[in-house]
Amino acid sequence: MATLHSGSLQRWLLSLPPVEYALQQVRELLIGSLKCGPIPQHIAFIMDGNRRWARTHHVETVEGHHMGFEALAKVLEVCYKSGVEYVTIYAFSIENFKRSKYEVDGLMDMAKTKLVQMSQHGELFDRYGAAVRILGDRSLVRDDVLEQVDKAVEMTKDNGSAVLNVCFPYTGREEIVHSIRETVKDYSSAPPEKRKEKRPFSETHIQRNIRKGSQLESLAEEQEMPAEPPVAETASMPSSDAENTSVSEQDLDSSSHLAHPPSSQTSLSPSPDLQPSSRLDLYAQKKSSSRSKSPHLPDPENISAETLTRNTYINCPPPELLIRTSGVNRLSDFMLWQVHENTECKFIDCLWPEFNLWKFLPALVEWQWSQKKAMNGNGGERAKAA
Repeated sequence: MATLHSGSLQRWLLSLPPVEYALQQVRELLIGSLKCGPIPQHIAFIMDGNRRWARTHHVETVEGHHMGFEALAKVLEVCYKSGVEYVTIYAFSIENFKRSKYEVDGLMDMAKTKLVQMSQHGELFDRYGAAVRILGDRSLVRDDVLEQVDKAVEMTKDNGSAVLNVCFPYTGREEIVHSIRETVKDYSSAPPEKRKEKRPFSETHIQRNIRKGSQLESLAEEQEMPAEPPVAETASMPSSDAENTSVSEQDLDSSSHLAHPPSSQTSLSPSPDLQPSSRLDLYAQKKSSSRSKSPHLPDPENISAETLTRNTYINCPPPELLIRTSGVNRLSDFMLWQVHENTECKFIDCLWPEFNLWKFLPALVEWQWSQKKAMNGNGGERAKAA
């Protein structure tokens, strides 16, 4: 209770006009100083700690999520003022459906109302030209929520200066599965116009051609190999013995043909079904039949990391900075495809409703310093090489 009263007193003091004006001037000065250095093009946030904040302050869980949404509005203003183009937030995980129905419904209703309020009545998106994108598995969201969320997207679709990606509901693994599924669909149907695309260099394609060439050479050698001449002893035998011998040899050949299946025949005793020329004809028939079934399908060798990226939900540059609050040091299945070797992950030991400029600023400054050190290091290496 004492913590709640102290928090109320602090908010009352900060809301006084002189204090509020002074803090606003300091905030503008700090944000302006950030622009003197490099600014991340894309920042991602894992907004963790709303429920713990609610338990700590002895309020309903939904109230904690409401306070987290207010903190988000302040953080977005700092990002867009400093020049960040893309902001991605982890608003609702697919795993959150395992929570109580009361909490899930509260989060859905809050997303339905708050996003529309920010898009319709708030000046944040219009002032900075930010467009809202809702990313995730839409089939899991209620129809009434989808209707209002799409309304917020529609109201901001003409804004082109910045983007707010709201992952709702979302997991990184589901996004990767979705991307692979869409890629398979693209490469399983013929394009509207037949267009020959140059196949890029591919190790798989080169190895396959080398292996195929070696197999054809071995088949050609087998075809050119002469058969063994008949046994000369039969010529010196009497006619009756020769006839008997030829009959017995024919019987032997037939019994041998029955004893050994065609797959066990060698090149010295070829079977009519396994002649090299027949095998080559069969291979050509299979190739021609497969081409006739799918004449204009795209070449799967053209599939690359860029192909999968185009089919993901978050189709934008990878984040340079990822921030998670609440002191938990894990990604929790967020942006597993987009986070790469140049993404700096900052795990801040504060709950999301408490996250503000004073907690955000050190992370940005530290990122700027690391970028300057990397640039200076590359410049020093270039000078040494020269």
